[in-house]
Amino acid sequence: MRRFEFVDGNSSKFWMPEVQGANFIVTYGRIGTAGQRKEKAFPDEEAALREYNKKVAEKVREGYAEVSTGEAPPAAPPKAAAPPPPALVLPRRVAAATPGPEAVTAAASALALLQSKLKGPSWKVTRLARKARHALRALGGVDPSAHPALAAPFTALMAHVVGPKAEGRLPVRHALGLLSQVDVTAFQRAAEMWKSAPAGSVPAGVAAARTLNDPELALRVTALLSERPDLRDGSEDAWTKRWTVLKPHVEAHLSGAGQSLAAFVGGVDAGGDAHLSKRLARLGA
Repeated sequence: MRRFEFVDGNSSKFWMPEVQGANFIVTYGRIGTAGQRKEKAFPDEEAALREYNKKVAEKVREGYAEVSTGEAPPAAPPKAAAPPPPALVLPRRVAAATPGPEAVTAAASALALLQSKLKGPSWKVTRLARKARHALRALGGVDPSAHPALAAPFTALMAHVVGPKAEGRLPVRHALGLLSQVDVTAFQRAAEMWKSAPAGSVPAGVAAARTLNDPELALRVTALLSERPDLRDGSEDAWTKRWTVLKPHVEAHLSGAGQSLAAFVGGVDAGGDAHLSKRLARLGA
């Protein structure tokens, strides 16, 4: 046990601290006497050790000198470091599947039919695009280029996004609906194709999302910017849920590049597109 003494003029005192479990105990009094014993209980041993160290420091400041080399109580065990936050894992866009030849054929037929009706009324194009999207979804996120039956009609549809109006245009929101059902490499190829198109052929949201420099995030953000619930492409509630899931991933990616979501949104020129302006405001909210 450690012993501290204070001798000054008529004062001649000793003070001896110790910790036993969760109890802090001191024995004190005049030198030459047995002194008095005082004990104080604490919630745990760590709290008792904190009191021990605090009181020792106080006595030293008051002029007490340690006269023994008794062992000090063990240091309070360090608090366990807080576990790191779980890593962000972007959920899959499409459930994994092992498509059979019938599913591939059905998807190829749906794509070809959509391509053949692009000059038709917008409601019919929307309906056929929805059917093609569902058919692709059943394939489990494949890369269309890996299936000869899919490669040609899929590539042709992506070209129709920026092709001559006379040949029929595929609205970019429908193209992104199809791209959201397949491997992200298809989006990368489409983005390269669209990049070489005449200025103004592709909405500003597509070009803006590409600046994220992450194909998967770019695809998802582009799809959100282009989605039109007012044209029966979905619902506002579904849009909000998708953005709520995606937002922390986008923010983390931008933060790692020294950017912020606010700066990204502010850097997009909506070009007078009221819908895009509305979507950007929702992203930055």
